[in-house]
Amino acid sequence: MNGPQDLGGQMGFGPVAPERDEPYFHAEWEKRALGVTLCAGAMGAWNIDESRHARESLHPADYYSSSYYQIWIKALETLLKRHGFLSERDLKAGEAIDPAAAPKRMLKAENVPAVLAKGGPCNRPVETAPRFKAGDPVRTKNFNPTGHTRLPRYARGKQGMIEAVHDGFVFPDTNAHGQGENPQWVYTVVFDGPEIWGEGADPTLSVSIDAWESYLEPA
Repeated sequence: MNGPQDLGGQMGFGPVAPERDEPYFHAEWEKRALGVTLCAGAMGAWNIDESRHARESLHPADYYSSSYYQIWIKALETLLKRHGFLSERDLKAGEAIDPAAAPKRMLKAENVPAVLAKGGPCNRPVETAPRFKAGDPVRTKNFNPTGHTRLPRYARGKQGMIEAVHDGFVFPDTNAHGQGENPQWVYTVVFDGPEIWGEGADPTLSVSIDAWESYLEPA
């Protein structure tokens, strides 16, 4: 979907201004927001792609007026309600009122370091051979799906070149909606500046993205 998070190449939002010596958290509540989100995800009711889609599905006015961890918490409320762990009455009361679904599993405090160290690998075997190889010219598809996608708007319908072939990875476009992992080959695709930014762009610049195979066509 063309959600509010897809800002690449959009104008009017001002320059990116990295904060010098930026801390991991700007407020104490942000630590709790991260912890609650990770623990809720560990219950096994949704995957990382559904979680991302919940964030990008926020109304643009809400998304742009929220900080990073405010977006996380608002999306978490959506996920908890969707999967029956929380009701609107619970939220308004600030406590559990209605019956709730039982989690598949629970992440206990003593297990957090091991779980975080393990991570959540998304590489998977793919039965077919890669369709493309390094050096192949390709064009990204030009689509505007209603669901989740990891192909950014600025890179749709653009011609580039395969720089590298990676492993097979879970396909987020289906995984976010409970339609299976459907792993595909992932490629690094490089575009030159004028192809992305148009006439007048610096020809010495380039942009690379990682793209799933179904996003690509031979050029």
